[in-house]
Amino acid sequence: MGYDGPPMITLDVLDDCAGVRHGFFTREGGVSDGLFASLNCGYGSGDDPARVARNRAIAADRLGLAEDRLITCYQIHSATVLTVTEPWRREAAPRADGMVTDRPEIALGVLAADCAPVLFADPQAGVIGAAHGGWRGALGGVMEATVAAMTALGAHPARIRAGIGPCIAQPSYEVGPEFPGRFAETDAESGAFFVPAERPGHFRFDLPGYIAHRLARLGLGAVADAACDTAADPVRFFSYRRACLRDERDYGRAVAAITLAS
Repeated sequence: MGYDGPPMITLDVLDDCAGVRHGFFTREGGVSDGLFASLNCGYGSGDDPARVARNRAIAADRLGLAEDRLITCYQIHSATVLTVTEPWRREAAPRADGMVTDRPEIALGVLAADCAPVLFADPQAGVIGAAHGGWRGALGGVMEATVAAMTALGAHPARIRAGIGPCIAQPSYEVGPEFPGRFAETDAESGAFFVPAERPGHFRFDLPGYIAHRLARLGLGAVADAACDTAADPVRFFSYRRACLRDERDYGRAVAAITLAS
């Protein structure tokens, strides 16, 4: 990358895209402490906003950008996707779960603490996207909506590359008995992503596998998975599920971001 700063995960599927920079940041390398140690980028947490702002500036700098060029939405687990033409102030962050742009030097950011951040690029068209992939958004079509918005800017599905970032993995993701039926109502192939859990009547859900399945049906050029379990790795990742199991009062949010070079 050429920039010093906090650790971040990159995927070859996006590293190979000329003119595109991306990173899935871990919880390491920031200024927050306690439950939010240390690169907490979520204003929705109970962390000191000044520390969150500094962490976001650190992440933006790692991508070679000024701090005001990294933007995130007020995420609501929806299929709403926005086309971005200029950065916004954090106080004006719109309610959405996906963004696309063809403008350089804007970092589309996704906040997550078990949900899957998914980054997209069509380097030939000069179009990028980012989506927040919780189970509700994935089931509701946020991946499809993001690809459709990219296509409206000139991207082509067969050229789009997608990277699924660190998220909760199937061994850590127990869900209730109602989940398989809820998914089967809209996706007859979804049963392959549930296996019985140890607790009777419960299941373990493969969130990244399900997202990859939805993306594959769109005919994308390539899809890759970071294969990291956020709930099982407290050193590197924030996790809502882990915080609940530990009866912790709050948790941090990691950021993933993608940008086009000027």
